[in-house]
Amino acid sequence: MYNISEWDHVFKLDPNKTITDADLEKICTSGTDAVIVGGTDGVTFENVTDLQERLENYDIPFVLEVSDMEAIAPGFDAYFIPLVLNSGHKKWMIDVQHQAIKEYADVIEWQDMLTEGYCVLNPEAKVFERTDCSLPYEKDVLAYAQMAEHIFRLPVFYMEYSGTYGDPDLVKAVSRQLENTSLVYGGGITSEKQASEMAAFADVIVVGDVIYDNLEIALKTVEAVKSMKMKDGGPS
Repeated sequence: MYNISEWDHVFKLDPNKTITDADLEKICTSGTDAVIVGGTDGVTFENVTDLQERLENYDIPFVLEVSDMEAIAPGFDAYFIPLVLNSGHKKWMIDVQHQAIKEYADVIEWQDMLTEGYCVLNPEAKVFERTDCSLPYEKDVLAYAQMAEHIFRLPVFYMEYSGTYGDPDLVKAVSRQLENTSLVYGGGITSEKQASEMAAFADVIVVGDVIYDNLEIALKTVEAVKSMKMKDGGPS
């Protein structure tokens, strides 16, 4: 199992989006720490395994973030299991995970699984609507982070802004609540400046949509994040 606490930067690829072989090679040889395969809609077993087969050509950890049981494919280096903490329905906290375990328990490699405490912070995002989220106030977000670390003892607390750039002050405040749980930030990063700004506080930066909009900028976020981590010696 790869140790996410050793990662600084990851790219997230949506199996429902098209990426050329040349662009995929640039992503996988960019110096990023890992590639996550995941998306909200249009994720199928076929497009997941197609992307998986292409990633196998590169010496980089590739992880499936499970969003649909029908799209779970064997052979990934790890499997990230989201628990949506600000969902209004326990389905997204425990029910779908329970159903998956009932169906796949015999073949699950438990050491390859990692649970993520998700807090979805963009009300315009598809995942916000799909998982019946409510938009939390700052104190709520801080409490979710504390729950992730002290009650559920989750390895990851994921601040998901999904398509929009988040609030650095809130990310900073959350980072001060976490000691053993890794803080992951994802959403709306479209420049080196934004990547380094969030890297000052979050343990891991996830870069996704900009891959498909401006690959060269996406690639530059790797060095921006790595430089910030070396400069500060880790998150503040």
